[in-house]
Amino acid sequence: MAPGGPGNARPVHAEAARPALRAEGARPVVQRASVRGQILDALRTALVSGELAPGEVYSAPALGDRFGVSATPVREAMQQLALEGAVEVVPNRGFRVIARGTRELAELAEIRGLIEVPVMLRLARTVPAARWAELRPLAEATVRAATSGCRATYAESDRTFHRAVLALAGNEQLVRIADDLHRRAQWPLVGGPVSRGRADLVADAAEHTALLDALIAEDLTVVQELVREHFAGSS
Repeated sequence: MAPGGPGNARPVHAEAARPALRAEGARPVVQRASVRGQILDALRTALVSGELAPGEVYSAPALGDRFGVSATPVREAMQQLALEGAVEVVPNRGFRVIARGTRELAELAEIRGLIEVPVMLRLARTVPAARWAELRPLAEATVRAATSGCRATYAESDRTFHRAVLALAGNEQLVRIADDLHRRAQWPLVGGPVSRGRADLVADAAEHTALLDALIAEDLTVVQELVREHFAGSS
């Protein structure tokens, strides 16, 4: 992608009718009842895919024109992304995508491990095998998404699986905080291509199905090894 010009971006989920960054003359149809939400989803997808490049500045009017909407919902969505730490406000210019390095990625992986690993190990001792089996379709969905090679598609299915696992703890605040950390860990690094290729995504997804197999078999030793390796590998 040419710096500052996300015109070649593609919609990730056509069935969700999300707008995507497109060249002029090819504007998507946006449902007005949820413009801000759709724009926010599309911008998050563009961040994960690298179509919004780290270090580049994007103006709300220019992005609004790409989406075929006014600058207002784009600006509101960008303000939310600023709160999430994805972008920063550049006065009189727009929003700059945060340039993130490997150290921040490693720090996020460490924090996620500190939060999620103990919870998963506790759940492994208390949740019945039948309940874990109900999550298999979500684990299989991550494998299909990884095979597609699309980072944005995999990122969404990956978070969906982890949210479903953590939801078994019955702590909504835990799920919300962990999901925010997970989302931040999926943004690409500065100064290079997206950090994980198809092979990495497939390997990551395979750990989801292996984890469910171990949980269903009630093999806590394997569960502990898998969850620790999973978070170590995410950095």
